[in-house]
Amino acid sequence: MTVISSNLNWGKDNWKGILESDAKGYYAYLPAVFIYQDLNFGFLEEIQEKYPAPHLDYDYRAGANGARINKYYVGTALLQLPFFATAHWLTKLTGGDADGYSKWYLISVNIAALFYLFIGLLYLRKTLSSFKLAEIWIALLLFATTFGTNLFVYSAVEPGMSHVFSFALISLWIYQLRMIQLQNNFRRWIALALISGLIIVVRPVNVLVFLGLPFVIGDRNDFLQIVKGLFSKPQYFLLLIPAAALFPFIQLSIYKFSAGSWWVYAYGQETFNFADPNFVKILFSYKKGLFLYTPLYLLSFVGLIPLWSKDRFRFWSWWFFFLVITYVFSSWWMWFYGGSFSSRVYVEYLPFFMLLFSFSFKFLKNRKLRMGLAFAACLLIILCQIQSYQYRYYIIHYSEMNQEKYWDNFLRLKTND
Repeated sequence: MTVISSNLNWGKDNWKGILESDAKGYYAYLPAVFIYQDLNFGFLEEIQEKYPAPHLDYDYRAGANGARINKYYVGTALLQLPFFATAHWLTKLTGGDADGYSKWYLISVNIAALFYLFIGLLYLRKTLSSFKLAEIWIALLLFATTFGTNLFVYSAVEPGMSHVFSFALISLWIYQLRMIQLQNNFRRWIALALISGLIIVVRPVNVLVFLGLPFVIGDRNDFLQIVKGLFSKPQYFLLLIPAAALFPFIQLSIYKFSAGSWWVYAYGQETFNFADPNFVKILFSYKKGLFLYTPLYLLSFVGLIPLWSKDRFRFWSWWFFFLVITYVFSSWWMWFYGGSFSSRVYVEYLPFFMLLFSFSFKFLKNRKLRMGLAFAACLLIILCQIQSYQYRYYIIHYSEMNQEKYWDNFLRLKTND
């Protein structure tokens, strides 16, 4: 992945495209605090004039209480901070322009994305191992996660977006939860609380991750015992509250400092319309359908077959989790989430889908069926790589796809010009 990403983003002037669209807003907190000391982001115009965007100039600021604030949340910047600090040091050491947007800074964003991709895969592997899955199937699932889904695009092609960072955190969150089930160590609860707060401050809608708790636990009695055990020790529970609130408090403090209020809704008129979800479109449409552009997500549902007979609690927990998150995602005013590959809001939830998929290989006894699933996964990995290439080179349009355009360009690797 490092080789692929460096080829795409580091050579010539390609690094200038690492931060585009939403990614500019996620990252902007770092130069705002550590270089410009300006949380109202008045440096944006100067930077955009100095470094014109290759594709899209984008103003990530919103108005609040008569002040300008960042529309996006600070969590991604917190995760990028060590890489930003290294880039700042390296830029000064080499006599570069230490303005937060020269080459080493933007490459550091790419390296950060690859690092968190590794962390996400590492803890996904640990989780799958805890379920006693054979190593061959773990290797396949990790490869499929990386190259067979839109995680690839949001790690290598558009690494400044928040999704790979959320993927890493949710993978770590699931692992901690699994360890609590197996060991119930209070230090694990503290870690889970801290990770939960960070997950929320990266993308607040990711609070939905808590709905996946029964699916990960997978046993009604274990689930109830864990919950009862937590509330039976109020002194422990009270310690978890400040741990979970630590990172969200950073966001609230930024609002207070930059806009004078502890809370503002920076998205203005952009909101959810829960009375009009686009449930079918977000999953199947030619515009952005999750199962059309990244069908490996759909293949993972085969894991429900053995769960029906072996783990009915986990079976119904999955359906509850999936239907609720899809209802929420599809209720956003722009259900296709702008320029993107497939339905990008599911990327962070890939550890749940891969855990579901793993039950196919763990519980299905028919060897031919398991090998058939592996073969199907390999074919879908190839399809995803072709479509990722098409997206990268605008054969698949980032926002204006329809049925005719999809089939006219199906598997085509050359542009018309």
